[in-house]
Amino acid sequence: MVDRDIVLPSGLDSLDDVVAVAQRAESLGYDRLSLPEVTGRDGVTLLATLAARTDRIGLSNDVFSPWGRSPAMLGQTGVTVQEASGGRYRMGLGTSSPNLTEGWHLAAYERPLRRLRETIDIIRQVTAGEELDYDGDHFDGGGLRLRGVEPRSVPVDVAALGPKAVELAGRFADGWVPQLFTVAALEDRLEDLRRGAALGDRSTDDLRVAVTVRSCALEDASRARTAARKQLAFMVGAYGPYYRQSIARQGFEAATDDIHGAWTDGDRQRAIEAVTEEMVDSLVAAGTPEAVRETVRRYEAVDGVDAVRIGYFGDMDADERRQTTNALAPSDG
Repeated sequence: MVDRDIVLPSGLDSLDDVVAVAQRAESLGYDRLSLPEVTGRDGVTLLATLAARTDRIGLSNDVFSPWGRSPAMLGQTGVTVQEASGGRYRMGLGTSSPNLTEGWHLAAYERPLRRLRETIDIIRQVTAGEELDYDGDHFDGGGLRLRGVEPRSVPVDVAALGPKAVELAGRFADGWVPQLFTVAALEDRLEDLRRGAALGDRSTDDLRVAVTVRSCALEDASRARTAARKQLAFMVGAYGPYYRQSIARQGFEAATDDIHGAWTDGDRQRAIEAVTEEMVDSLVAAGTPEAVRETVRRYEAVDGVDAVRIGYFGDMDADERRQTTNALAPSDG
């Protein structure tokens, strides 16, 4: 049985609104809720708040930056949120992006995969209650251990797109969270995950693959697809190089060049118009509720996928998000 997860939309007006969305997702039967952290609300505070005000739904964060918090602090965060939530937490990590690392965390974006690997290693030591002892390229030293709180296992999921990053997830993490993949490209990238698991002498059965499918399910299919095109234009044009490169590798190089060029020139409308119908059909789920449900089921049918995370588009309003959440609730069968 494939889980149906959901991503908390960003930009909600208040903490009460955040809680209301989470409680509704729980009441509709969603298995897990993940929340973003970029330059908005602090993700740890949100996780603690939701741990106290939900009962069953699993809790995750999308991506904690390995530059935003020290690895030991991430370990402390993990065991504390795990305690607060009664064991419902999975930590999301990733390499982040040059723009966020340099423009927000004021750090140099150097050897991101190595930094991610070392961060995972140190989190493992801390959450196991071991004395910190590490000799790495980014981090070196130790001598202290977790005190005053019981060590707890904290699964680590890696958000990754490229083959080497996905291989790293298979070798060292507990799960992989991809997004903006066609079904065929997702199946290809799962081979990288399996190769990484083999290198780590591990089984992919022990890895949770939760693919994010950004969705808009409305009776007005044209409106849903417009929201999708705007999101794809933003992800390709403005969100850093990794999504653009990943989408280009999936057969959309000409379109991504056009989108990025228009966005860089400041012509947002031309960038949106450069998003092709095939990109909307292949990378996201946008249209009538039945069409969107069918797209989601195609991802759920991929061998190796354990969960589909329902995400949204930034241009959707609260009512459109509610309609989509209802249409894709796990009870839809």
